[in-house]
Amino acid sequence: MRINFPANVSLDSQHLIKRCGYAELRRKTGETSYVRRLRGYQLPRFHIYIKQGFFNLHLDQKAPIYQGIVAHSGEYDGEVVEKEAERIKQIINKNG
Repeated sequence: MRINFPANVSLDSQHLIKRCGYAELRRKTGETSYVRRLRGYQLPRFHIYIKQGFFNLHLDQKAPIYQGIVAHSGEYDGEVVEKEAERIKQIINKNG
């Protein structure tokens, strides 16, 4: 799910997403994304990639089944993802 940054946001995107309770996740590829766990376990978790002018949010439900495969069972829409997107928007609007 795409979450656009409002035009009046003064904080950088990395600072904003950390204010939303997300932690940095660095991959072996050098790519950085951000995650917020739901229950204290590795999965399920919300997963965000920062793009130019927006966040790309999805929910990781379970890990890849096959070794060496990076694909996962991710949800990009639905009630849970929509509620998280709304929570992030409220925090951005309050703290941006």
